[in-house]
Amino acid sequence: MNDEKEPQGTTPWMKSLAIWLGILLALVLFVSMFDSSTRAAAGETVAYSEFLGHVEEGTVKEVDIGDGVVTGKYTNGSAFRAYAPADPTLVQRLADKNVVFRAQPDEQPSVWMYLLYQSLPFLFILGIGFFVMRQMQKNAGSGAMGFGKSRARMLTQKEGRVTFDDVAGIDEAREELQEIVDFLKDPSKFARLGGKIPKGALLVGSPGTGKTLLARAIAGEANVPFFTISGSDFVEMFVGVGASRVRDMFEQAKKNAPCIVFIDEIDAVGRHRGAGLGNGNDEREQTLNQLLVEMDGFEANEGIIIVAATNRPDVLDPALLRPGRFDRQVVVPRPDIEGREKILLVHMKKTPLAPDVNARTIARGTPGFSGADLANLVNEAALLAARKGKRLVAMREFEEAKDKVMMGAERKSMVMTEDEKKATAYHEAGHALVSLHVPGCDPLHKVTIIPRGRALGVTWNLPERDRYSMTMKQMKARLALCFGGRIAEQIIYGADELNTGASNDIQQATDMARAMVMEYGMSEKLGWLRYRDNQEEVFLGHSVSRNQSVSEETARLIDQEVRRLVEEGEATARKVLTEHLDELHRLATALLEYETLTGEESKRAIKGEDIGRDDGVSRPSTPLAAGGSSIPKSKRPGGGWGDPAPQGA
Repeated sequence: MNDEKEPQGTTPWMKSLAIWLGILLALVLFVSMFDSSTRAAAGETVAYSEFLGHVEEGTVKEVDIGDGVVTGKYTNGSAFRAYAPADPTLVQRLADKNVVFRAQPDEQPSVWMYLLYQSLPFLFILGIGFFVMRQMQKNAGSGAMGFGKSRARMLTQKEGRVTFDDVAGIDEAREELQEIVDFLKDPSKFARLGGKIPKGALLVGSPGTGKTLLARAIAGEANVPFFTISGSDFVEMFVGVGASRVRDMFEQAKKNAPCIVFIDEIDAVGRHRGAGLGNGNDEREQTLNQLLVEMDGFEANEGIIIVAATNRPDVLDPALLRPGRFDRQVVVPRPDIEGREKILLVHMKKTPLAPDVNARTIARGTPGFSGADLANLVNEAALLAARKGKRLVAMREFEEAKDKVMMGAERKSMVMTEDEKKATAYHEAGHALVSLHVPGCDPLHKVTIIPRGRALGVTWNLPERDRYSMTMKQMKARLALCFGGRIAEQIIYGADELNTGASNDIQQATDMARAMVMEYGMSEKLGWLRYRDNQEEVFLGHSVSRNQSVSEETARLIDQEVRRLVEEGEATARKVLTEHLDELHRLATALLEYETLTGEESKRAIKGEDIGRDDGVSRPSTPLAAGGSSIPKSKRPGGGWGDPAPQGA
């Protein structure tokens, strides 16, 4: 930013006009410099002897005699030019042949024009230098000599004021920051009782939860200047540049106090000092040291509140988090169902909605969504409605947008053979049937065999409410759910026809079982001990896990317990699918007919009831037999990547 103000009345078109006038004046000067030589250059150049011959022949009409140059015209009207030596007989010859002749005086340029011609190159160079210096002053952060200038940008209310009314779903964070707003509006209210407002507030939360929006809302509510800068803007290849930018940023903030300085992604500059080989990055550490001094050093920065955001508070230097600096940490979590409903209502204000749209229903079906995810959901629904030529966004568009965001776009161009579709239908039907019959599984929301993203089919389970923890019963049920697809394929096609489609199912089950044993204390043999430390530290740009060492006997016991949990999940899934084999066939048949079924439609399908939907999809000519004999044994892709991938936990 530049503190220098433009003169009153100066407008961009006036400055542009001045520039063009200067260019035009320079062109006129250049033209005037070479105008005389251009005029002299008019006509054909002939030898002086040839000129005298034409005079004797009487073909010369008129002549202008100058200093060493003779110009004129022939009787036919063409012009000529000849360089003449000192010839005293020339005038007499012209008079004898009745040639009209004139004498041209020597043109002597004025002193001022001479000085102007000589100084024009220097004036041109000075003009370029003046222009470059002006640009460096205006763009101090990006100019050639502006390395040490702050790159912080000041946002004014002209760019769109944001208030707490635009921030929904994070009421606790708003309440904590309301105190900062009250201080900026009336500092004396706190000073009377000897209270001091926190100098810094650190917003901690996952990406997309609204940290930046919350910081802008503070400035909008308090109606004060708002400086924004990224942590990476301080880092430069030249030593000392980052510290200089920090000093310049605080100097600008003091001139506009009271104000808010927002540093986004502060972990780029505020990481632990002395970590890594060679005591880390000296330039980054100097920048951090300067930031610490400016926030709470000998010089007071009254009226300046630093708000920073990060999703990695564990890597920040402890000196940043002590009282007097970022002494107030505000957690910005992912919203619950109430918060998601409020966020949806905020983003739906500018969208024309159909009467059947229910924000509460959409909020229930989007557990784990952040504010940015919900904004993207509303935008995708609006785009889908516009693509269909609709004037209102209906609930159907929101459901399609939710499927697209959570499961990926439909791969309509992907052509699957009938055998592959049947194999995928059995795989997904296995997952769905296990989720319907095993206590502890989340309710079945939707199952589809339409390829989405990188998956050939998806079984989608949603919890009845927001979940913040899981019991052992629920985790064991999820282990059984992971193996539902693989067991269904094995029952129908045999062990020799298993394929690689269940690789992600196996990975999820293994990771979950290992976490139950090593982290959650869900093994009686190993007890309530933690055998894995999932903390990571950065070393030379790589994340290095610090795993607690265990003995060979303990490691062997861990493997045995992990295998036991996995085998219990397999056995549970096999028992359910064997006892409900007829339901497996009926659900697979319905998936082949409709390709996508909701949870309620799946329940009606396994009972043999009509699901009550007629979408015009062609039906198979021969339904699947109870034994699955109509399915040829061929190599099949299975459920695909990302399946079942239960959502919302």
